Amino acid sequence: MPTLEIFLSTPWLLYTSVTLVSLCIGSFLNVVILRLPKMMQQEWRCQCEEFLEVPEGDRTEDSPVTLSKPASTCPSCGHRIRAWENIPVVSWLVLGGKCSSCKTNISPRYPVIEALTAASSVVTVMLLGPTEAALWALLLVWALIALTMIDFDTQLLPDNITLPLMWLGLVLNYFGVLTDFSSAFWGAVAGYLSLWSVYWLFKLATGKEGMGHGDFKLLAALGAWLGWQLLPAIILLSSLVGAVVGIGLMVFRKHGREVPIPFGPYLAAAGLLALWFGGEIQAVWFGYLGGGI
Repeated sequence: MPTLEIFLSTPWLLYTSVTLVSLCIGSFLNVVILRLPKMMQQEWRCQCEEFLEVPEGDRTEDSPVTLSKPASTCPSCGHRIRAWENIPVVSWLVLGGKCSSCKTNISPRYPVIEALTAASSVVTVMLLGPTEAALWALLLVWALIALTMIDFDTQLLPDNITLPLMWLGLVLNYFGVLTDFSSAFWGAVAGYLSLWSVYWLFKLATGKEGMGHGDFKLLAALGAWLGWQLLPAIILLSSLVGAVVGIGLMVFRKHGREVPIPFGPYLAAAGLLALWFGGEIQAVWFGYLGGGI
């Protein structure tokens, strides 16, 4: 494919394109992060009302929310966001972080996510090299960013993202994009069963649920993309970071022990590190065990 070869072999074109596309993807991720949980809640409520056989006239009537409808508006005054007000990062800076109509402050979170998406994408291509594999890996990076923010907000890891992500990792690695298919297959199996086992052991011992089922699926997806060899490092890194953050919240913010802390963001961060530095992590991990890959 000559066109792709020229694209990958022209650094300024490659990195400029990745930056611009990723900024737009970051803007789309803001929509996904905000709306996907609402879409799930509407679907669950509808299913519950159908199961309970609630009469049609008594059912909740909400305007349907999708990723494209309704149009984006200011939550304070209802002002419809125009195209020039929705340019990633730039519009927020030009508007001074305020709605053009009512001057209500717009959260800096939106441009931060857009900039983070672009920066993570460029770093991914730089570290993995200008290859088709790096371009496919961007899909994993974008999904991890969305899952991280959704889990922070709602403590949910939507199947709409985790399951397609797992299957895509298996399909890509059938063709050896990031690892061999055997490593990807057993990575998905071991990723799911490892946290599933921890979940049930903890529940049998304490009678409580220590984590959500979405964490199993996310680790399975990471195993499908990166292979079983990196799973121990991902689990160790995410657990260490989660423990440090959890203790910090309890000490400095008086975060109660009974208040759940989402584990998905730490899995996602560890998965991103494994994607970027997988070779180095494998060398250290297997060197420590005294074995070979």
